[in-house]
Amino acid sequence: MFPAWRRLLPPHALHLPSLLLWVLVAGIGCGWLVVDRLQQLHAAFETDARIVHRLLSQRVVQHDAIMATLALLQPAAAAADGPHNAASPLPRLPSVYPQILTVLQRSAHSDWPPTLQAELAAAEATSRRTGHAAMAGLNLPAGRFYLVLAGTPASYALHIDLRATIPIDEWPMDMATSPVRVTLEQSGTAFVVQPGQADPGSGIRTYDFHKLLAAASQPLDVVARRSVSLHELPWWRMLGWCLLTAALWATGRALWRQRVARQRAEELLRLGQVARLNTLGELAAGMAHELNQPLTALLSSTQAAQRLLADDPPDLDTAQTAMARAVEQARRASTVVGRLRRLVERPDLAGQAQSLALPTAVQDVLHLLEPELAQRGVVPEVLAAADLPPVLAEPVALQQIIHNLLMNALQALEQVPPAERQLRLSMARAESGRVTLSVRDHGPGIPPEARQHLFEPFYTTRTGGLGLGLTLCESLAQAMGAQLALAPEATPPSTAQRGAEFVLTLSAAPPADER
Repeated sequence: MFPAWRRLLPPHALHLPSLLLWVLVAGIGCGWLVVDRLQQLHAAFETDARIVHRLLSQRVVQHDAIMATLALLQPAAAAADGPHNAASPLPRLPSVYPQILTVLQRSAHSDWPPTLQAELAAAEATSRRTGHAAMAGLNLPAGRFYLVLAGTPASYALHIDLRATIPIDEWPMDMATSPVRVTLEQSGTAFVVQPGQADPGSGIRTYDFHKLLAAASQPLDVVARRSVSLHELPWWRMLGWCLLTAALWATGRALWRQRVARQRAEELLRLGQVARLNTLGELAAGMAHELNQPLTALLSSTQAAQRLLADDPPDLDTAQTAMARAVEQARRASTVVGRLRRLVERPDLAGQAQSLALPTAVQDVLHLLEPELAQRGVVPEVLAAADLPPVLAEPVALQQIIHNLLMNALQALEQVPPAERQLRLSMARAESGRVTLSVRDHGPGIPPEARQHLFEPFYTTRTGGLGLGLTLCESLAQAMGAQLALAPEATPPSTAQRGAEFVLTLSAAPPADER
């Protein structure tokens, strides 16, 4: 009949939204730190890669300058060569430029060395066609190649060692420890300039740099690559941020709990003051009812005595005066009691009724009683019909009724083992536009002889009780047009259905367009 509305969360779960907020803030902060670190690493990588490209480009451009200088400075030697001489080396240049292993010169009447004839001749033809030096005999894994420049009367070839080309003293990174892998590549082969990481693509982020050397004669691609591994992330800063936000979250939670506790205490104090005033009204009304009857009887007796004394011996002025004073005092007492009763009578709560959401009122009271529930280890089960309309009730009176019913239920549950403590609140539609709230506990129940006296003033089954709680709840309910009753006991009684159930029946609020 009732779809599950929701179960009241245990106290430690009530802060789940704030915990999720802390997780979100901590996650965003850590994410920002990671992004900032990755940007720093990327910027450093780009800077180092561009420096590497500039340094290597300067060295290979130097090779073109050397070739041009050779062509200008050695024409006589080339002309002096006989018609059958082979290309001859120039031994002085490698001593100045360590990256140049040998320098070969071929005049118009000589040939390149036989082992290199085909490659150098092809490169010379390419150089003559393009007007600049051309590469030959490229062996990138070994870091060796020839650079050939066609000229007249002689052509030149430099045998270059790429490893000696690297400017170690100006290199921007530590070649032994840097994670950046730098290579010179062409046609699928590569010369490793800096080993870096063995597998640059294995990290969480990979950076790449590709750019051709600034020399048309040596079209080698400078390739730099690095991966960011997990250990490079700012773990200590992330931990510090998490600890900082956790401390702020704990402080905020403590302040929030203090605020909630203060609001709960203020609300309980307000309900307690209203309850005491209402209890005082019940007590005064009961006393007025109890005193009014003997005072009325006293008034009747003294009036009768006055008449009898007046008819008996005529000399009874003193007795008549005394009876007159007794009548006057009795009337005065009756007037005082009547004035007191009118003073403590409650106003008409029906005129103060307003449209309320019953589940909200129940949850408000459960929130006020959260410490009491936690102390007794009770987790209430709250059920509400899906189509439950709002009810007509006076807010404070409704809260006080629910509060008293729940406190009575908790006091009853104290008498059973903690594992058996069950409390259920059910809200449903009733006939004739009414809404019911049922409060059922799984306590020891109410003895049959006490069931018919529960709502009588000053009747109680609890030691130290005044016996006015249920009387007050019934009076408040009747004052706002509601009814409070004890549900019939299950027959035959069983352990599964033990306990007591109180049913509060309220009027449903009319639709908004009818108000």
